Amino acid sequence: MAESDPRPLRIANVSGFFGDRLSAAREMLDGGPVDVLTGDWLAELTMGVLARQRGRDPDAGYAATFVTQLEDVLGDCLDRGVKVVSNAGGLNPHGCAAAVRRVGERLGREVRVAVVDGDDATEAFATARTAGWPAPHLDTGEPFAVLGAEPEAVNAYLGCWGIVEALEAGAEVVITGRVTDAAVVVGPAAWHHRWRRTDWDALAGAVVAGHVIECGAQATGGNFAFFAEVPGLDRVGFPLAEIRADGSAVITKHPGTGGAVTSETVTAQLLYEVDGPRYLTPDVVARLDTVRVEPAGPDRVRLSGARGEPAPASVKVGAIVTAGWRNAMTFVLTGAGIEAKAAAAEAALWAVVPGGRSAFDDVAVRLLRADRPDPARIEEAVALLTVSVLDRDRAKVAGFARSAVETWLAGYPGLYFTGPPGPGSACPVFWPTLMPAAEFAQRVSIGVRSWLVPPGGGAAGEAAAGGGGTGDAVGQAPADGADPAAVDGPTVRAPLGTVLGARSGDKGGNATLGVWARDDAAHAWLRRFWTEARVRELLPEAADLPLRLWEMPNVRAVGATLVGLLGRGVGAELGLDSQAKGLAEYLRAKHADIPAGLLPGTAAQPSPVDTRSRP
Repeated sequence: MAESDPRPLRIANVSGFFGDRLSAAREMLDGGPVDVLTGDWLAELTMGVLARQRGRDPDAGYAATFVTQLEDVLGDCLDRGVKVVSNAGGLNPHGCAAAVRRVGERLGREVRVAVVDGDDATEAFATARTAGWPAPHLDTGEPFAVLGAEPEAVNAYLGCWGIVEALEAGAEVVITGRVTDAAVVVGPAAWHHRWRRTDWDALAGAVVAGHVIECGAQATGGNFAFFAEVPGLDRVGFPLAEIRADGSAVITKHPGTGGAVTSETVTAQLLYEVDGPRYLTPDVVARLDTVRVEPAGPDRVRLSGARGEPAPASVKVGAIVTAGWRNAMTFVLTGAGIEAKAAAAEAALWAVVPGGRSAFDDVAVRLLRADRPDPARIEEAVALLTVSVLDRDRAKVAGFARSAVETWLAGYPGLYFTGPPGPGSACPVFWPTLMPAAEFAQRVSIGVRSWLVPPGGGAAGEAAAGGGGTGDAVGQAPADGADPAAVDGPTVRAPLGTVLGARSGDKGGNATLGVWARDDAAHAWLRRFWTEARVRELLPEAADLPLRLWEMPNVRAVGATLVGLLGRGVGAELGLDSQAKGLAEYLRAKHADIPAGLLPGTAAQPSPVDTRSRP
């Protein structure tokens, strides 16, 4: 290997999910200097989508949107020496690589494309189950057999070292199968800085940077709690991470792009979809509670201090299973007597459905009210009644929508639907479990060459996978700099979002929720406030669910994982917020007794987001 390069490596994110902005690659390449283009094209739900695509066409199974982006920028990347590292290979990384090579051929360019795979765990999963292993669910401990179906795809979440070797071998584009979201950032950083597998702190720092930028514009003002303070929200720029040799990084964006990079926008993404302060990956366990988040200039935030622990001896493995079919119909209710009309709609529906409501494995009914007395326009006179069903019998689910339509002319006055009946859709269930890391070597292929990269794995405790939790307040000592009078004085009933930010999301069937305070005084109060009893009171939907509470004092944050809130996960969850994206804002809308000294206008408040990280 060559000597370590002391320059920071500039890694630009161009995708936060399968359907993200197609112009992002061009924007990042033209907006300023970058060394690597990367992003995240995979998610638990996306793997199910790719599995269905591959079932219809064996040549499919990868994120075609990545190839579309590359058609616009590949020639410029080659000319400027910009590497491309992508997990868009999904379930067919070799097919994705072939598509990239065809793009190069159309440009008249030869492209050194590497494939990193080895994540296909289908055979290992089946063999272990045949030998008696129950493939227990990572959170619930249930055996895989409870689903009553066989998996369509099983993939292990692998790490960065295959990417490192591909880049070392001269790859210009690296296509991977299933790796961790952060691995596409950690790999280029480890290659550039010549890190060893045991450089735990440096690796942890890169994991943190990768986690912050992996969801694209969520780090630069997108989905931000205090969005009204963010400039240029109509066209938010994508983030860059400048990763240094010690693993510290600066998160920034190109000049002139919309959005903002501040301590709070970065903190919000740091808290996103994490399950506690110990963030387990196949490369390292990153201690998020050691990370410091500090302003470093206009639209620049420094991440430093990350500590790493040896990588765990197991890797997460996700099985995708079609465990049923779902369908829904939405009735529009207009005018007076909304509740009576909703009851009449349901009664008529279940009377015409063979077997009635009990015929389905799961049913969800929700009434969303937008109506008001004496409406000034028709939009103020309507409510929506949505009836959703789930069942393993595809024909029964397809027939449900047709049954709803049969009630049309015999129903309540003004009945109509928001759309025509459809056949329903598959319900992919993501089943997470753990398998030995030693079973999964990565394979690197460039041209006719192919070789294996030994798996990682260390001595970190597997029990920590769920993070640390407690049933009491996460802390009692006030934060440094907190004014006791502001924390302990008279209270005012007000929305929690007045003083707290939050970010939420999904991890399989669990919902994750991170909450941060905007100043030290609010943090001191938040630590006292955040108890298991309080969380259950604020979120009655979690009243009977296991909770895991945690905190990250360095960023004035607490959090909770609501185990099982989303049932079997987004594909099979009939609730309105099936990915828990709105959970944080729901919490912030809740009213609580907040010390008056913390409220705007009664104490020193933080500056608006667009100036908070500026000198």
